[in-house]
Amino acid sequence: MGKIIAVANQKGGVGKTTTAVNLAASLAATKRKVLLIDLDPQGNATMASGVDKYEVHATCYELLVEEKSVQEVMVEETSGLYHLISANTDVTAAEIKLMEVFAREQRLKVALAPVKDYYDFIIIDCPPSLNMLTVNAMTAADSVLVPMQCEYYALEGLTALMDTISKLTAVVNDKLHIEGILRTMYDPRNRLANDVSEQLKRHFGDKVYRTVIPRNVRLAEAPSFGAPAMYYDKSSTGAKAYLALAGEIIRKSEQAKKDQATAQPAVN
Repeated sequence: MGKIIAVANQKGGVGKTTTAVNLAASLAATKRKVLLIDLDPQGNATMASGVDKYEVHATCYELLVEEKSVQEVMVEETSGLYHLISANTDVTAAEIKLMEVFAREQRLKVALAPVKDYYDFIIIDCPPSLNMLTVNAMTAADSVLVPMQCEYYALEGLTALMDTISKLTAVVNDKLHIEGILRTMYDPRNRLANDVSEQLKRHFGDKVYRTVIPRNVRLAEAPSFGAPAMYYDKSSTGAKAYLALAGEIIRKSEQAKKDQATAQPAVN
């Protein structure tokens, strides 16, 4: 069974879309089957995958509102390594339309159910706000990956996000948990960044990924060329960091499956 990871943070500008796109590409490079879902009406993950958001035949709007299948709305990103469900400003209308339907928070979960076993990983790029699109993502997801910069205000935003996840766990998805906290745009020369990093490790322990995403020009440039960093410049420190993150996530997922199998009682 595949794993659905929502990449979310209510604070903007923390590398959320960069993480979703580059994680999808890195997981695909390890021969995993990957689906990337762009739930942000800005469509940045779509464009960063080399797909023109103004020319797509369908978006998350058709998936969520018109209840078309994943196969009907998905496209391949330019390298052909992972599948993509795109977004553009039409997705803003989807949020409004969803307010009128029954079980609106379940629409994405229902849509993904038929393909969850086909993909090894489904990555969801959430909007930088708690709206019906984000609620759909967290209802469908197994876990939440939280990218954050190591700065004071980011800690406040993380506290608010944890509170949100706790409430959603109680109401719509009791299996939802924190996949991990990813330190992004990290500059080890910055004393505040180091202090915040240490606070995160003390408070969240092994939920903080060992992998750190550095500030990197190639990561910033890659979206303008419509490509994940590993396709734009695979030798860059940013591309290597996301490959390391993919490896860390794969190892944790495989270990969790082993632990689950061990914990299950033998059937006589």
